[in-house]
Amino acid sequence: MALNDSDLDDSMPEVTTPAPGATTTPVPGTPTAPLIGVTTYLEQTQTGVWDVPASFLPKVYLDGVTDCGGIAILLPPQPVTAHIARSVLAALDGLIITGGADVDPARYGQSPHERTSAPRTDRDEWEQQLIAAALEAHLPLLGICRGMQLLNVTLGGTLIQHLPDTVGTEAYQPGAGQFGRVPVTIKPDSTLASILHGSEPDITVPVYHHQAVDTLAHDLRVTAVSADGVIEAVECTGVNFAIGVQWHPEEDQSDRRIFRELIRAARAYRAAREHLCTPPHPTGTSA
Repeated sequence: MALNDSDLDDSMPEVTTPAPGATTTPVPGTPTAPLIGVTTYLEQTQTGVWDVPASFLPKVYLDGVTDCGGIAILLPPQPVTAHIARSVLAALDGLIITGGADVDPARYGQSPHERTSAPRTDRDEWEQQLIAAALEAHLPLLGICRGMQLLNVTLGGTLIQHLPDTVGTEAYQPGAGQFGRVPVTIKPDSTLASILHGSEPDITVPVYHHQAVDTLAHDLRVTAVSADGVIEAVECTGVNFAIGVQWHPEEDQSDRRIFRELIRAARAYRAAREHLCTPPHPTGTSA
């Protein structure tokens, strides 16, 4: 996807976003629970007597947000421009790009592998626009599995389309609906290491992916790898909180540290935005 502003309305008012590292106090009387946008599937779905296209998402993603004090706002695929993406995110304090179908290889200049799933071009476009707008606004961003891969593709990277061809094992997706568990090594000088403080450098994580990051985008750095050399986590340089994990932290209810840190970053983002948008008190009055 070519990221450009040609489809933006130049009359759209400029939204002031928090500067990196900004920390302020929320405006008294305003809600403190941050609003976290969570992208969803859009697939043919059966429920009761109905068999229709529908937006849905496994509840574990919502639990990851709400367990840590956030409010989950579902973001199903829909027609999008850069303007629309910016408008959507202007109401939010954080964003999660969730797992799902394979990213269309045309988006990184390749033909599909025989094991690559049929493209969901509507979802790809929707989520790429959201990622671009989130990075532009320094909105806290978490990409999970497909979400991490799409973050890499959006910034110019490529993917390995069928990982077993490269590593010679099905361990990363052992069976339909069956999560694998693989050890990964966390880079010590990373945001992820600070989130997982107190853990050993090697942790075992739940995985379900047959694709992986190949060429790393210029603005990303690797923060975790498996023993096979598979990139299992990345973070975006120059942004307060923009990380991707190839594994599924939402599946581990006993370890909410990644979600907790996203919520913390979202609270700080909201507080900074509210501080910047609060009008000054008239001369001679006090708060």
